[in-house]
Amino acid sequence: MDPLSALDFAKGDGLVTAIAQDHATGEILMVAHVNEQSMRETLARGEVVYWSRRRGLWHKGEQSGNVQKVKSIHVDCDGDAVLFRVEQIGRAACHTGKRHCFFRRWDGAAWVDEGEQVFDPKEVYGS
Repeated sequence: MDPLSALDFAKGDGLVTAIAQDHATGEILMVAHVNEQSMRETLARGEVVYWSRRRGLWHKGEQSGNVQKVKSIHVDCDGDAVLFRVEQIGRAACHTGKRHCFFRRWDGAAWVDEGEQVFDPKEVYGS
């Protein structure tokens, strides 16, 4: 059986929402997209490869070293979302240098930055 058969890429114009979750802590690290090509790359590498409308095929952590090793893959009931339970190599999942992408919390009056700054993105990615 083709492992991609459970995914419905047609609903999202070839893309499926992808959630990365730390397999040890349950922490949601990030949300992105995958397409058929990136899913096949993910399955072959054992590390998550996403699809970005801006960058195309995107092996998470290729530049920063903060890769996501796949521990398990789960598909929702409609086949239009995939959950990657991952081992986050390096302490940051977010391109901003934060531990995860959900570092802003609404406190009723303003957005509060609660994120742990793990690295300086200018040092890793340039300007």
